[in-house]
Amino acid sequence: MPVSSLRTHSLEREPFAETEYPEDPYPGARPDCSFVHLDGVGYPVLPDETAPSGWRVRTGTGTHPCLDDWLAEHGAAPLDQRRPVLAYGSNACPEKIGWLRTGLGLTGPAVVLRARCAELSAVWSSGLRPRDGQRPAVLAAAPGVTEQHAVWYATPEQRRVLDRCEGRGKRYRLVRLHDSGNVRLDDGTAPRRLLAYTAAGRELAPLLVGGEPVRCTELAQREALTLSGDPAATDGLSCTEIVGEPASP
Repeated sequence: MPVSSLRTHSLEREPFAETEYPEDPYPGARPDCSFVHLDGVGYPVLPDETAPSGWRVRTGTGTHPCLDDWLAEHGAAPLDQRRPVLAYGSNACPEKIGWLRTGLGLTGPAVVLRARCAELSAVWSSGLRPRDGQRPAVLAAAPGVTEQHAVWYATPEQRRVLDRCEGRGKRYRLVRLHDSGNVRLDDGTAPRRLLAYTAAGRELAPLLVGGEPVRCTELAQREALTLSGDPAATDGLSCTEIVGEPASP
């Protein structure tokens, strides 16, 4: 994503309104920290090895509960009962998560943990997004490249909302990434059995300009809309498409 859409967040200020990180233009803005999102508010999440979950939530009240305890207080599943899904486009944007709630019925806390992704890149796709005509991102192999993205820890119900949002089976396919060790959370761990949404066909295949994909970090949405080129024959990813429901966490 464009560097300008990564915004720092002061942990002293702690909770933030989702509107501080607008979704337009795509892929939207995201805080430079892990967070949980609920009721229009994002709460920073920091790694802490003394917490049973390995993470603590900055609530703004002076207390920093374990993430699993905070989730339990809100009647939600703990981290180990959620499936990790790589978020490399707008799904890491707080205001977009708010739209998922109002537009597609997403419920419960959304857990979004920041991640460093090696050998992977968000690149501009060959197609446009039906909802607003913007050019979306797709995932592609990128030897020698490291980018900062995020991992959603989604409940089955939340992941099915993401399925609808991504047009699973038509625009994007749900896959398991074989090289998930290339993705590391802020606590240094690699998500197990990491899922991702990747291009389902030529409509959203990586756009090749001069024979090369264009990384989203290199070009903002306005300039990306002016690109012309050819759909790539492959995204180069080592992955397996998921048919039906993925296995339980």
